[in-house]
Amino acid sequence: MSQNHQTSVQPAKADIGLVEFVALMALMTSLVALSIDAMLPALHQIGTDLAIADAQQTHLIVSLFFLGMAFGQLYYGPLSDDKGRRYAILHGLIIFAVGTVVCMFSESLVVMLIGRVIQAFGVSGPRIATLAVIRDKYEGEAMARVMSFIMMVFILVPMIAPSFGQAILSGLSWRHIFSSFLIIGTIIGVWFFIRQPETLPKSMREPFSWGKLWQSSKFILTHKLVMFYTISSGIIFGAFLAYISASQTLFQQIYDTGEQFPLYFALLSFSIGLASFTNGTLVMRLGMRKLCTWAMLGWMLFSTILVVLCLNYEGVPPLWQFVSVLFCAFFSIGIVFGNVNSMAMQPLGKMAGLGAAIIGSLSSVFSVATAIFVGSFIHLTITPVALGFVAFGGISFILYWYADK
Repeated sequence: MSQNHQTSVQPAKADIGLVEFVALMALMTSLVALSIDAMLPALHQIGTDLAIADAQQTHLIVSLFFLGMAFGQLYYGPLSDDKGRRYAILHGLIIFAVGTVVCMFSESLVVMLIGRVIQAFGVSGPRIATLAVIRDKYEGEAMARVMSFIMMVFILVPMIAPSFGQAILSGLSWRHIFSSFLIIGTIIGVWFFIRQPETLPKSMREPFSWGKLWQSSKFILTHKLVMFYTISSGIIFGAFLAYISASQTLFQQIYDTGEQFPLYFALLSFSIGLASFTNGTLVMRLGMRKLCTWAMLGWMLFSTILVVLCLNYEGVPPLWQFVSVLFCAFFSIGIVFGNVNSMAMQPLGKMAGLGAAIIGSLSSVFSVATAIFVGSFIHLTITPVALGFVAFGGISFILYWYADK
């Protein structure tokens, strides 16, 4: 069979091995985590330099990032199906760089937030196109397995990103954190374009048209299985995002951990990486749904324990108890993350790009709304975080249960 005929039937195969593929895909998607978590130690300094009166408003620097991603994913999904995965990634990296420069030279919170939304819009390109590349090559439990290994590498970024940001702050200003984003984004982009071939041949691309967009979107938005999983994922991630947005407040202001904050953040991030590794080793044997069900029940259990601790200690339980319970809860949610997106993507086939876009966009909208709501109550205790975990975790589980049935 000729090479041309072969490419017209199936996507081109990557020349790189699984280990390099996992590392490259993980680093490409990790630009999102890096853009969020490296900023956490700098929020107080940014608030001071930009004269932000209400410290709670600095949380918007994190939460509104996901709002930009919601719009970006809707754009880059169809773009990657029309122009190819590599085109969408290059386009996104350029927009990401523009937003980074805006943030770097911002002199007010408004300009900073505009830059963050642009930055997030751009980084959606690599994120969505990378998911589509994975979906081009794998499906079902095999995709969940690869996604788990990618998540395992990916989670190293949240573990080291706060320390990375803290290290820059020790000798330079917060603006240099943004300059580091430019350098890292360039390196990852060059690696991708040198090593990873296009996985969506021209013969399999879907030329953009409003008619096709409407038909495909209608199919996805009316697919009950996809929507239940998507909204369930968005809500439970929103509760988790509330913790991320307020993590500096929780550890440095409520618990007064000072410069040890990145260490606690890394420890809790490690639990998600451990969960991803566990999921990758078990998902082919036990299946996505069984693991995800157990994980959601685990999240509810440990969230309830956290509420009880808050009631017993007037909203601020001992630090070691707080971290121990969160470690177990985040292990559970790490397994959820490794499976629920794969379950939502599974019925979409050739619409992987648009499907990833709509799923990611809707999930982000629900996540941001949930995180802003929970974050508005966080001041002097962690009780709002615990209650948010239980309440929104319960809603998420109900939606997931209906999808599962």
